[in-house]
Amino acid sequence: MAYLDCFSGISGDMLLGALVDAGVPLAHIEKELKKLKLKGYALSEKKVVRAGLAATKVDVTLGAKGGGQKVRGWKEVQKMIRESRLSEGIKKQGHTIFKKLFEAEAKVHGETINTAHLHELGCVDCCVDIFGALIGMAFLGVEISYASPVNVGSGSTMTSHGVLPVPAPATAEILRGVPCYASGPSFELTTPTGAVLLRTFSSGFGTMPHFIPEAIGLGAGGADPDNWPNVLRIMIGDVCQDLQNETVTVIETNIDDMNPQVYEYVMERLFDHGALDVYLTPVIMKKSRPGTLLGVLCSADKKYELMDIIFKETTTIGMRFYDACRVTMKREMGHVRTRYGKVRVKVSSFGNGIQRKTPEYEDCRRLALDAKVPLAEIMKEVSESELRIRGLSSKKAGGR
Repeated sequence: MAYLDCFSGISGDMLLGALVDAGVPLAHIEKELKKLKLKGYALSEKKVVRAGLAATKVDVTLGAKGGGQKVRGWKEVQKMIRESRLSEGIKKQGHTIFKKLFEAEAKVHGETINTAHLHELGCVDCCVDIFGALIGMAFLGVEISYASPVNVGSGSTMTSHGVLPVPAPATAEILRGVPCYASGPSFELTTPTGAVLLRTFSSGFGTMPHFIPEAIGLGAGGADPDNWPNVLRIMIGDVCQDLQNETVTVIETNIDDMNPQVYEYVMERLFDHGALDVYLTPVIMKKSRPGTLLGVLCSADKKYELMDIIFKETTTIGMRFYDACRVTMKREMGHVRTRYGKVRVKVSSFGNGIQRKTPEYEDCRRLALDAKVPLAEIMKEVSESELRIRGLSSKKAGGR
């Protein structure tokens, strides 16, 4: 797993430098990049210090003729990727990344994907940064990545279109839906290339998830402002055994003027539309009025749909939401056969062996009603029965 700490933004060369700093040999990247039909450039690395932090700076030096800065279009880039000798996985990722770049450039400048060009990026620089990052991630064996909220910088930047605000329009377009902020020196901290790499690699954004860091790399940006470490930090390590990491959105609203009978209906609606969890908490609000905190956990892509339901189905006039990192135990579904019938069981595990098994309440309830026996008797028999998971069985599987 990789965690990208974007406290000073991200650019293509910063990510490349961070990967080299974390242990990817530059010679390996150079060797693999030769599988692309790119000429007129050289790669170099050097150690630098940014506000007291040692980091690696990777530079792409263009040939004397400057051919590497030739503007190329989407069709040319597609052909270059297709004709390369890179692995199919890296070619596919590279194609996806460049398509996002061209689509963003086309949208913000009112063009089509076939007429848009990578003006400021320069084709060779852009290809080296993107494919170098893909090669580096593959070398480190990274299977999943997360990232912090992204510092985009502030102020303005000079482009071929003139002076544009920071974040640059293409950067802002690529970062739609990503948590961003502006802090530190007034210049561009996140570039379109950095944004598209971040968007492609990251499965979620938020605080650092639970994992065991083994390698740390710092990649330096070109600027060296006073009292500001202009670096990208990458942390590489293993996910904690049997723990599932993910970023979720938390939605909350306080309600003190709604018929309590409505809550059950609201909860059902929210679950039907993809909520991971819904909970009610009694709270004391202003003027000592008793109220209810309605909380919802969901994936980021569901938040606006669920907030729309809350606005329509409750009396609230506002709510808050934020991202949080969630860690869950490894879960599987099994079943037990009792003398009353079959009951599904959710099995949660961590480390060596199963630690918890939870019978599905609705199954137990149905069997209790059908057999006209106490619900507790059904649950007791489930806990003492042989558990079956994916064809395997385990006696008293709930024990440590």
